[in-house]
Amino acid sequence: MHQRRKRQPLLAALASGVLAAGCLTLLPATAAPATAAPAPVGAGPTGSRQADFTAAAAEFHVPDSVLLALAYEESQWDAHPGQFNTGGGYGPMNLTDVTAAMARAGGAGAAGRGDLGTFTKDPALHTLDSAARLTGAPATALRTDARTNIRGGAALLASYEKTLTGGTPADPAQWYGAVARYSQASDRRTAGAFADRVYGTLRTGASRTVDRGRRVTLAGQPSLRPVTPQLVKAYPKAPATDGTAQRATECPATVSCRFVAAAPSNGQVANRPDDGMSVKYIVIHDTETSYDAAVKMFQAAGNNAAAHYVMKSSDGSVTQMVPTKDLAFHAGNYWYNMHSIGIEHEGFAAQGATWYTQAQYQETADLVTYLADKYGIPLDREHIIGHDNVPAPSDGTVADMHWDPGPYWDWNRFMALLGAPAPTAHGVGAVGTAVTITPSFENNVQTVRICPADDPTGATKACADRRAPSNFLYVHTAPDPSAPIVADPYTGAGGDGTTGIADWGGTVSAGQQYVVAGTSGGWTGIWYAGREGWIPNSGGENTTPAPGARILRPKSAGSTGLPVYGAAYPDASEYPSGLTPSAMNPLGKYAIPRGQGYVAAQPPAGTDDYFASSGTLVTGKRKFSTIQFGHREALVDMAGATSSPSE
Repeated sequence: MHQRRKRQPLLAALASGVLAAGCLTLLPATAAPATAAPAPVGAGPTGSRQADFTAAAAEFHVPDSVLLALAYEESQWDAHPGQFNTGGGYGPMNLTDVTAAMARAGGAGAAGRGDLGTFTKDPALHTLDSAARLTGAPATALRTDARTNIRGGAALLASYEKTLTGGTPADPAQWYGAVARYSQASDRRTAGAFADRVYGTLRTGASRTVDRGRRVTLAGQPSLRPVTPQLVKAYPKAPATDGTAQRATECPATVSCRFVAAAPSNGQVANRPDDGMSVKYIVIHDTETSYDAAVKMFQAAGNNAAAHYVMKSSDGSVTQMVPTKDLAFHAGNYWYNMHSIGIEHEGFAAQGATWYTQAQYQETADLVTYLADKYGIPLDREHIIGHDNVPAPSDGTVADMHWDPGPYWDWNRFMALLGAPAPTAHGVGAVGTAVTITPSFENNVQTVRICPADDPTGATKACADRRAPSNFLYVHTAPDPSAPIVADPYTGAGGDGTTGIADWGGTVSAGQQYVVAGTSGGWTGIWYAGREGWIPNSGGENTTPAPGARILRPKSAGSTGLPVYGAAYPDASEYPSGLTPSAMNPLGKYAIPRGQGYVAAQPPAGTDDYFASSGTLVTGKRKFSTIQFGHREALVDMAGATSSPSE
């Protein structure tokens, strides 16, 4: 999901999450007599995390148990200093402060957009500012100091309670509405599910060692029943009209599917394809965390990230979180978000083979087949792509683009389940013709370097090499196994490519297509990201000729080559008055030199841009083709290119 080359694991994003809605149902609307919360067991000394909660609860007249349970659902009581800057949530209380820069580089991929500021206007994305006003504490302290952050969360919760009840009662049962409001959910159902989760923790209790190595404990109150009618006052809009209740899922009958709404700020309402915005791609991701934690994260306002679907590993069951007509911020590239559906898979890329189960493959295949039929998406690797194949929208975002689902997602197995198996006839055609990358997954054993930062499961204690069946081949600078691996100009820092699992810059994966640039012994040269690269291919065992594939070539590239892009927005002059044009500049370190060729994924299409605030789709006259450029796709203005079918 959020695997950057220098990764910030989603496992840590528990602190940004809100809930796994649908796991609990609303409790009866009558509250049982509440008893005072038992004194916490094992409270730490002054200055401990437990003492920080106790002090903040006393200062703002919040029941200590309610504050502890709320923070447990937000962060499991961890501070995670500095880890949530890209998600906007800070500290044990998940106080949000989302900036335009976060939307630019996050799942929204909004780099260059003229309406970037609208992504961050929702007050739910700025609870840290509210906490600062309530406490008088500086914003910096609320971000970085756990004790101050807890004070801010307590003050915010108390302010919601005063609005709802006129006071701050000692009875924990009376705080249900304020807890629901703290979720920042936009609808009653989602907020109620969050409050149910918090009160579930209040009843069962919890205990764990937090990031300072101190134990925090919440004693359970099994008989506690909250005053649930407060939810109506906190969210007066009826569930039947708030856009989440009784919503049907978009899943085939063979898939166990539920709908849980993502936070509205993690996507945009649209009407694809009736509004003219085509759906061209389905993007495969992995979560880097548990199924429930991923659902919780996407429900949290401020993450600027969500997928349309989340797939469970153990049984393949599905949570749909965004209607497919709408945009979900999943790809890190706004233009690709406009034209794609994102599917997250519970799992960890570094341990992928143990997480990507047959049930998950089969259920995803059924779902993808259903969606492809609905939207007319071809079942090939130019349209069914990994997150690692999505291009960056701008120069400044290339190095941070994600690499999931990783080397252990078996593309051959998955495409076969879609009814589009990899060709069995191997070989390589003449120079200038197209080939499909078709190694056998089981027999294609590759070595990758995995370090602790690549593996949020904690199973990798030190950097080590692993040899395992894989979906990719390394691309070398010469037809020799000792030749360096090709380095991407944005991530290689002028050196050679590496075998690091997160280094996507010198690899090709099963199903991708390239143009033959040469042959030498048991090696095949391909045009790759503006240069000639070489893959091992003895007897053509790793490729299959692809006659008929459309090959794009520059008409007359200048000294810097034919530019490539990460998005296809209209020209500034084509935007109507009142809409700020999105900036679209070439990816400056990439270009196609004269004489090279690249496989075009689909016929040229016009440029477009979407403005959710008015539901306006702006279209342009220029025609762009999507090509397989390096490991990632890229876009090319056809004014400077020609195309013809491969022989």
